[in-house]
Amino acid sequence: MQLFYTPDLTDASPVYYLNEEESKHCVRVLRLKTGDKVQLIDGKGGLYEAEIVDEHPKRVALKLLSQQQQYGKRNHYLHIAVAPTKNIERLEWFLEKATEIGIDEISLIICQRSERKEAKAERLNKIITSAIKQSLKAYHPLLNEPVPFQKLITQPFTGQKFIAHCEPGDKIALKKNLTLNDRYLILIGPEGDFSPKEIEDALQNGFEPITLGNNRLRTETAALEACFEVNYLNR
Repeated sequence: MQLFYTPDLTDASPVYYLNEEESKHCVRVLRLKTGDKVQLIDGKGGLYEAEIVDEHPKRVALKLLSQQQQYGKRNHYLHIAVAPTKNIERLEWFLEKATEIGIDEISLIICQRSERKEAKAERLNKIITSAIKQSLKAYHPLLNEPVPFQKLITQPFTGQKFIAHCEPGDKIALKKNLTLNDRYLILIGPEGDFSPKEIEDALQNGFEPITLGNNRLRTETAALEACFEVNYLNR
């Protein structure tokens, strides 16, 4: 059954209209017809089944048949703050795979050693949207605009806060320091890692230093490893 992302959908209306882009895809590409059934996700936990009642190529009309709220809701909240990679395709790869595995929020942090200081949110959000449709996720991760590292570490956050880095010092494996069914904020630095001052500032703001293993990982690999570990431990 074909799936569409419908963020403005509410359960109050028995009939819903796809936007022009999704309507064109539905009729011209997928060649769906009146009477065909589809699935809809609203990005807020709602999974719906609907039937096409008008196959207009610019405004497909759907009759809602059933709904399920909090579909696939996980027992934890994961926020990863990662420095954008110089090669934007690596960041896009991380967003796609992290969305498929399970993530709630992503912040792009600008660090002292960052080689990229901006990213096109519209394109990145399209990649996330495609990934939730591909993996049948009813929750759409929140992607925040790039923010300076120093600003992010001082923002309020209720839950466990970690910083993964490669500098010498006492660090503990994430799996040994994770409280299950909690909220997590994990910092992942740029290709040149966090600076010693950034690490010290994070520690002073309540972040715990962690290691993701003995291997030195690329930024996007480290971020995905953290995402995988958190989801695996909370399974």
